[in-house]
This record gives sequence, structure tokens and C-alpha cells, in this order.
Amino acid sequence: MKLLENKVALVTGASRGIGEAIAIKFAENGANVAFTYLSSDEKAKALEDKLTGMGVKAKAYKSNAADYPAAEQLCNDVVKEFGTIDICVNNAGISKDNLLLRLTPDQWDDVIQANLKSVYNLTRQVIKPMMKARSGSIINMSSVVGVRGNAGQSSYAASKAGIIGFSKSIAMEMGSRNIRCNVIAPGFVETDMTHYLKDGGAEKWFEKISLQRFGKPEEIADVALFLASNMSSYVTGQVIGVCGGMNG
Repeated sequence: MKLLENKVALVTGASRGIGEAIAIKFAENGANVAFTYLSSDEKAKALEDKLTGMGVKAKAYKSNAADYPAAEQLCNDVVKEFGTIDICVNNAGISKDNLLLRLTPDQWDDVIQANLKSVYNLTRQVIKPMMKARSGSIINMSSVVGVRGNAGQSSYAASKAGIIGFSKSIAMEMGSRNIRCNVIAPGFVETDMTHYLKDGGAEKWFEKISLQRFGKPEEIADVALFLASNMSSYVTGQVIGVCGGMNG
């Protein structure tokens, strides 16, 4: 039996990068997958077709997790279509890096809305079907930057640190209902968001990473699979760093 057989997973920001890898990994392990995207209808349709080709039910939803009414409508639509939500991966996020004196109020608000408020929005909705089922796994995507900070990323770091505090609190609130909430804190992963570092900037980061390389989206997805499955049935309120031993 596959690890997520007949489970329903909702993954936000899944049309590329880490979110796409998680959606594929879940489908490979038997989960029916609802996922969100913001811009590319073509990429979303391609992923939807790929997932259904694995023999599971899959559907793409164009939805902005940072908008509360949209998040509420999304969850209602997913429950109507799939019957429930067993797993939620809050992966959607952005970065607008700048030194604090150059960081505008609008840039700050955009990052907090997209990265932190979106997690509140979706979590508040998905716990409803999870409470009814008295079971569920919520996986929130933070970052090593949310743990250790980084110059020029104060807004991103604040949003990702907020996710950690939020998730630990939800784990405490929902534990009696058998709903688990954990955090993945990736390091530098080979995605569109880090592509610019490959142009001459990667080597300086390798010096701080024990494994001397960037991670792959699939390696983050493996940890998400663990947290989504019953293999982690006694794991909640934890922050798991997937960063290749990044330090300093």
C-alpha cells in the first residue's frame, strides 16, 4: 500500500519548484491532489494532466492564498470536489529582497501577506474538515532564513519566522484533535527563486553548506511526504531543516 493511499492533499503554489515536486511526490504515493497556482494556466494544466496520469484524482485551482475570501472559497470547492482535506501544504510565497532602508512599506506588506497571512488563511479553513475527521497533517513551508535571518531579507525572514511561531501554536491547539502541524525550513534549493545565485554567487554559499551543494525540490518533497504520512504520526510542532547542514 502506498503511503498516502486515498488521502486528499491540498498544496498551494504548486505549478513549479518545491510545490510541484511535492504534488508529484504525493500523487506517486497515492494521494488525490488539489493544488493552487497564480499565473500560468499552461503549467497548471500540464501538472494536472501529469498527476491524473499517475492514476489519482487531481485538480488545479487558480487562487490567491493571501486573499481570505479566496482561501475560504478554495477550501469549500476542494471539499465539495474531493470530499475532505487530509493534508495541507502551505507552500505559496514570494520574496522582495532589499536592505531595510530601501524596503518600502508596500514591499513589506506584500511579502507578509503572501507568505504569512496566506498560512493563516488556509490553515483556518482546512482545520474544519480535519476536526470533523479528527485527523490531519498541516505542513508549512518556512526557510532557514526564518531561523537565522539574512541581510537584505528582513521581510522574508520575518514572514518565515512568523510561520514557525504560528505552526507551533497550532500544533498545541489542534493536538487533542489528532491534527498535526509541522514546519519545513529549506536551505538553498534549485528553483526559480535561487537561479540568480548560480551566476557566480553559489560558491560563497557552498562554503557554508556542509554538503557543498544546493538542494533539489525532490529532497524537500521527501520530507513533506514523511510529515504527511503516518510515518510521522507522533511528530508535531517541529521545525525540520532541510538545508544540507547550512551554518553561519
